[in-house]
Amino acid sequence: MINIGSLANLKVIDASRVLGGPYAGQVLADHGADVIKLEPPAGDETRGWGPPFLDDAASYFLGLNRNKRGIAVDLSHDMGRELLLALLDDADVLIENFKTGTMERWGLGHEELSRRFPRLIHCRVSGFGADGPMGGLPGYDAAIQALCGIMSVNGEQGGQPLRVGLPVVDMVTGLNAVIGILMALNERNTSGKGQFVEASLYDCGVSLLHPHLPNYYLSGKVAEPSGNAHPNICPYDTFATGTDPIFLAVGNNRQFATLCAIVGRPDLPEDSHFVSNSQRNLNRDALKQHLEAALATFDCADLSDRLIKAGVPCGAVRSIDQVIADPHTIHREMVVDIGEYRGTGSPIKLSRTPASYRRAPPAFAQHSAEVMAEHALDTDRYQDVLPGLTSEPQGKRQA
Repeated sequence: MINIGSLANLKVIDASRVLGGPYAGQVLADHGADVIKLEPPAGDETRGWGPPFLDDAASYFLGLNRNKRGIAVDLSHDMGRELLLALLDDADVLIENFKTGTMERWGLGHEELSRRFPRLIHCRVSGFGADGPMGGLPGYDAAIQALCGIMSVNGEQGGQPLRVGLPVVDMVTGLNAVIGILMALNERNTSGKGQFVEASLYDCGVSLLHPHLPNYYLSGKVAEPSGNAHPNICPYDTFATGTDPIFLAVGNNRQFATLCAIVGRPDLPEDSHFVSNSQRNLNRDALKQHLEAALATFDCADLSDRLIKAGVPCGAVRSIDQVIADPHTIHREMVVDIGEYRGTGSPIKLSRTPASYRRAPPAFAQHSAEVMAEHALDTDRYQDVLPGLTSEPQGKRQA
C-alpha cells in the first residue's frame, strides 16, 4: 500500500502504549508516515478497555491506532531488542513511553541510540519527565489533572474539583510530541542530526492552565471552579432558553450589542453596569438574570442559528450522537469509515497533501510477517520474540 501525504517519506516505529504516544503516532500516520506499531506480548492494554469491541480490539484502541501496521515483539529479551534495532536501522522516528530508565537498562537509552542512529528522532512520552523531584515516576491523565491544577478550576461554582470528562492531558501531550518531532525533523534538514524529544504529561498539563496561570501571576488570586462561566469574559456561559440550554461566547461589545438586539433587550449595552466587559464581569449575576428572562421565549436551536449567523459565537449544548449526525461534521470529513471500522477524522486540513485513511487499526501482530519480510529479517531467528506471528485473528466480539 503506497503512503500519501505530507509525511509519506517518514518511517516511524511506534513502541508506545495507551494514549499519548499512540495518538502522536496516529497523527503522523494520517498524514502519510509509515508507522509500525510494536506491541508487547500481552498487547497494548487498551485492546481490552471495553466494551465495545470490534474483533480483538476495544473502541479505545481503535480510536488511536489507525493507519498503522502492527507487529508484536517481546523487548524484554535480547533477541527482541536486536529486532528493534534492525527496524530502527532505516527509521526516522522512534516513539516510546516506557517507564523512565527502562530503555537505558536495556542498553537502548538515547545516547546509545544516537550513537547507532545519528539521524533518529527519539521521542519519549512520560508522566513527569526524567529529572526533577518527580522525575521517572508514573503518570496517568486523571492523576495529572489533579496534580497540575486542572481539576481545581473545573466543576460547578462552589462545588468540588472535577476531572475534565476527556483525557485532555494525554491528548495534548500527544500533540506536543508531534510538534516536537516535526521541529526536530525540520532542524535535521540543516544539521543532519537527530535529537531527543520529550513530552511529559505534567508539563503539558501545566501548560493548559490558561488563563488561570496568567491571572494568578498578575493578581495572586487562586482560581476556583466556576461552572461553565469564563473567569475573564462575560457573558461567556451556559444560559437557559425556552427549550434547551445555549452557550453564549460573547467576546466584545459589538457581539454583546447584537445579542441584546436579537433577544429584545437593546437597552442592556447602554446600562452602566454592562457597558464594557469589565463591568459585565463585575455584574455577571445580574446580567445572567436579565438575559435568561429574555431568552425564556426563544427556542434554542432557532436562536442559536440566528445568533451565529449574526456574528455572535454560540452553540446549542448537544449530545455526542447529535454531533456525529450534524451535516457540518460530515462535510468536514470528521467521521471516517474503513470497512467495519469507524473513527474520528483528522482536524488538520492541508490543501495539497490532506490526511488519508488507508488502514483500519491492526489486529494483534497482524503485519508481523509482512514487516519481517520487508526488512529481510529471518522469522525463524526471531520466532521466540514474535508472539502472534502465526496466530489467526480472534473472532469478532460484540459490545
